[in-house]
Amino acid sequence: MFYDALRNDHGLEVDPFKAIVAPRPIGWVSTLSRDGIANLAPFSFFNAVADDPHYVVLGIGAGKDTLRNARETGEFAVNMATSKLREQMNASSASAAPHVDEFDLVHLAKAPCRMIRSPRVGESPACLECRVFKIEDLPDDEGHMHYGLIIGRVIGIHIDDRFIDNGRVNTAAMQPIARMGYSEYATVTEAWRMRRPG
Repeated sequence: MFYDALRNDHGLEVDPFKAIVAPRPIGWVSTLSRDGIANLAPFSFFNAVADDPHYVVLGIGAGKDTLRNARETGEFAVNMATSKLREQMNASSASAAPHVDEFDLVHLAKAPCRMIRSPRVGESPACLECRVFKIEDLPDDEGHMHYGLIIGRVIGIHIDDRFIDNGRVNTAAMQPIARMGYSEYATVTEAWRMRRPG
């Protein structure tokens, strides 16, 4: 099958785009509002894009508190979403008013970050502290801004020492979850190695 993605005339019951770009890591983002209210929300349009220096990218709907908070404060944290925390991650995706603290809503502990004011998820095995490098608006075909693209410079990294084995992070032991298409997720439970040629 082939379809024109501009017309999106796939003829299927549900748009298959996200089922093809998969699995996608989940950016479980914590921010603080200008008034100091904590926000926590997961985003599957997330990834690392550079490692020297470290940069991550997030695609976020224009009306989201996370995007507004990042614009206003210039910072955010990305917490690893794991199989053990999947119910809380999903619950934190609910639409909540800006004055609602999602950490309290989903019963997660706030842990302090070292270099930014935003809290991190205390139960998460890893967290990236980020400073906003740039935010770009992404328009639709009529010029309406439906998404914001946040590029973040990673300035601090937290790793639970229990997951460091012989000088390497044991990612599979953390059991991170990733987004597939539709309402499907995947859990990383094993890793294998393959070296690039010379």
